[in-house]
Amino acid sequence: MGTVTEHGKLFIGGSYVDPATDAKLEVISPVTEEVFGRTPEAAPADMDRAVGAARRAFDEGPWPRMSVAERVEILRALRNQYEARADELARLISAETGSPYSWSILAQVWAPIMIWDTFLGLAEQYPWEELRPGLLGPTLVRSEPIGVAAAIVAWNVPQFITVSKIAPALAAGCAVIVKPSPETALDSYLLADMAQAAGLPEGVLSIVPAGRENSAYLAAHPGLDKIGFTGSTGAGKAVLAAAAPNLTRVTLELGGKSAAIILPDADLDVVVPGLLPNAYMNNGQACIAQTRVLVQRERYAETVEALAEGVRGLRIGDPLDPETQVGPLVAERQRDRVESYIAKGIGEGARAVVGGGRPRDLTKGWYVEPTLFADVDNRMVIAQEEIFGPVVAVIPYEDEADAVRIANDSDYGLSGSVWGADTEHALTVARQVRAGNYGVNNFAMEFGSPFGGFKQSGIGREFGPEGLRAYLETKSMHLPNGYTPEGF
Repeated sequence: MGTVTEHGKLFIGGSYVDPATDAKLEVISPVTEEVFGRTPEAAPADMDRAVGAARRAFDEGPWPRMSVAERVEILRALRNQYEARADELARLISAETGSPYSWSILAQVWAPIMIWDTFLGLAEQYPWEELRPGLLGPTLVRSEPIGVAAAIVAWNVPQFITVSKIAPALAAGCAVIVKPSPETALDSYLLADMAQAAGLPEGVLSIVPAGRENSAYLAAHPGLDKIGFTGSTGAGKAVLAAAAPNLTRVTLELGGKSAAIILPDADLDVVVPGLLPNAYMNNGQACIAQTRVLVQRERYAETVEALAEGVRGLRIGDPLDPETQVGPLVAERQRDRVESYIAKGIGEGARAVVGGGRPRDLTKGWYVEPTLFADVDNRMVIAQEEIFGPVVAVIPYEDEADAVRIANDSDYGLSGSVWGADTEHALTVARQVRAGNYGVNNFAMEFGSPFGGFKQSGIGREFGPEGLRAYLETKSMHLPNGYTPEGF
């Protein structure tokens, strides 16, 4: 067994402190199936301490009272730490999650850097005070930080998700408590080191890794003003219920079962290489993965074969090998879950054209072959439930209206895409699908634009001005008629 990274303290209030208990979290390699890291598990007393430090920092400290320019200067130093430690972060997250390094360096590190850049630019340009005319006199509408925010983070893209919450919250002037998942507790210690190096004031950031039970205690904490959560829809419902008695504001980014519609005039030589990386991204462990592919019946057979050829070419292996395109799943329970869905699909009559088992040459690690199902009906479990693994279902449709109906026949509404020779016509299809992030002849995320889901894919939006406003409260100050405040 290799070296085990041991962390004995928690990062609370800007300092490393002794935890309240001896409880430990073990981080297990999805490649070797062996423990390679341990951290304390934050207990309720640690959560109380973190919330108390954040409350003092927000209620009495300098952070929310600084000018935007002062905050941005410190946060830009934190952003630069991400760039300086990019390779270290990417390798560690790949080791924790099984994400291929080629994907980690882009999505786990450079995307967070772009998120920092976007929100720091937005903060500098945001209309923090706006003068509006009124019937009885002018109103000064002011945006103020919402208060103490908890960022409860899923394991699949830990720093991407963390930064999607702490960047707007900190730029707004909030104090933040980050709650990483047990599977990815190690990379949060790099964040703690980077925050110290950047000079964040005392109490502004705390990091409390914990499992489900202690996380629930944090979500229900009366000292919070806001929760930003990313995870499964079931867990999101539990967070919403925990927040309700305190009327804690929530942003929930939850599951997806996204449909890619391939129109009859689409060029498969363009579609297949454009679509497949977004169907199997992060080993299928991505809420936005295009896991349903909708194909007109007349072109079904040739499209399935073109997709199958592409899937057969995906390289499976060690996530730290730069050539690897599909790595192992994050945990044994996750592999068991994915394999159970594959069995359900076969039991329902779907056909595994590619994959369906474990790679024969990889006897260690939680690997599942990239799997492509054909002959799928949208009512099947594998078409309705989020599998969160490298499994894609190809579903036939009769005509365009049927394709839109199938795409919308889902409890989810997070993402999707449409592919066709006529981009303008494809855009008319995109307008009919109830999803919050939609690609037209591509698949992308733009951090200056809002991201989030319809239906059970979530509440609220992240990124763009909408993502910053999620960490703000607005105040209307009604002024005497004829009065104009200084600066306007």
